[in-house]
Amino acid sequence: MTIKFIRMALSAFLLMCFTTVASAGGVKGIYLTQYTAENDKLLNHMIENAKKSGIDTFVIDMERPSKALRDNLGLVKQSGIKYVARVVVFPNGGSKAAVENPDVWQKRYALVKQAIDWGADEIQLDYIRYDTKQKPSPENAKRIHEIIKWFKTKVAAQNIPLQIDVFGETSFGESPYIGQNIKLFSDTVDAICPMVYPSHYTPFAKHYNNPYDTIDTSLDSLKAQFANRVPPMKIYAYIELSNYHYRMSRAQKIDYIKDQIDAVNDAEIDGWYAWSPHNQYDNLFAILQKKS
Repeated sequence: MTIKFIRMALSAFLLMCFTTVASAGGVKGIYLTQYTAENDKLLNHMIENAKKSGIDTFVIDMERPSKALRDNLGLVKQSGIKYVARVVVFPNGGSKAAVENPDVWQKRYALVKQAIDWGADEIQLDYIRYDTKQKPSPENAKRIHEIIKWFKTKVAAQNIPLQIDVFGETSFGESPYIGQNIKLFSDTVDAICPMVYPSHYTPFAKHYNNPYDTIDTSLDSLKAQFANRVPPMKIYAYIELSNYHYRMSRAQKIDYIKDQIDAVNDAEIDGWYAWSPHNQYDNLFAILQKKS
């Protein structure tokens, strides 16, 4: 009996015992900048192709309130696509002073509240961490956890689920510099979104050439933090559409994306979000539309 077969059998058993969502039928989402969301032509292109591709969720930046954003969020909702509002808490990571300043949290919560008022189905907090200049300490994650709990209390009162983005390295355990600890955060949030981008792991060439194994290992390690129990939160993995360390042809990008999607599906988590900083999703649409 192979190790792969044993792992598959264990996963099947856990799925029978607990209610989870397999990624093959789970969330499929893309990230949109506020600029894209405010641009009628670009947004309509995204909506049209998302519907053809089986994409059911848009993660949309909420950077500043605007009439164009408000109106176009209505189009997203009318199309039947879930709207998850992404709010950056500490741009580029927080300094000690910023993390310990409740006024900073309140300003970011004002954006969260605006997104909820405009129909956000869920809130996703990004950069909810220290910057990388901090001294490593277990107290860093405890402090970030207190801020997460503060946001959770506010959004839970409005029946809105809370997601948080975490660095891919936290799949392997606590990151004491930036203060992210998946196991510590797990009972507070509704979903964890690990950014398991192959481009973010060293050695770069190894992970560039093995995107499936990179994500598979990361997600296996994440789940192992819960000692083979089903994690108390959902897991939506962030994948990337290209690797910024290397030039890639279109054919290479297609294979790169396919391998990441396959890894997420085989991990049997709750879904994935695709990240393209400039919202270039035509390759992803082509892959998904070919499968459908």
